[in-house]
Amino acid sequence: MSQWESTRAGRHLAGRKAKNTAPEVALRRAIHAAGGRFRLHRRIQTGCTPDFVLPRGRLAVFVDGCFWHGCPAHGRTTPWTGPNAALWEQKMQRNAERDMRSTRLAIEAGWHVTRVWECAIRENPAGVAEALLYLRTRVAFEEPDTPRLHQLNLDPREPRATATAGPASADR
Repeated sequence: MSQWESTRAGRHLAGRKAKNTAPEVALRRAIHAAGGRFRLHRRIQTGCTPDFVLPRGRLAVFVDGCFWHGCPAHGRTTPWTGPNAALWEQKMQRNAERDMRSTRLAIEAGWHVTRVWECAIRENPAGVAEALLYLRTRVAFEEPDTPRLHQLNLDPREPRATATAGPASADR
């Protein structure tokens, strides 16, 4: 089957936003409230447009939705079923490939990259914003050969959200 079949179960997914989603807006508001400034949807290269960039540290930020990008905690864990099962599998595979490609293109263009899960933002947008601003400051003054793909590690047990930045795998 190569054409989507309309189903009642999938009707709620029609018309989902690709830009300016609720998690993106919440994170941008928190960054702005913390004094950070950013540029929206700046095209770094063809095929690479982060949700926003923090220009001072050349940090590209991608906000990944748990469902669409396969969050380890909230992504799909069971096989797809129904008349569109094969198409869903292909779509999620293309999403993962596009994520890897856009990350690679940003790194090749000299940007630091971080990908943030929607669930982390929903849980603590101010903490994620603080972590991104810390990371931006840290990478702005590092040696040129430091890793360019960073994973935010937010510890929910801390009374004030902190973050450590470190290399993350490019296969996300």
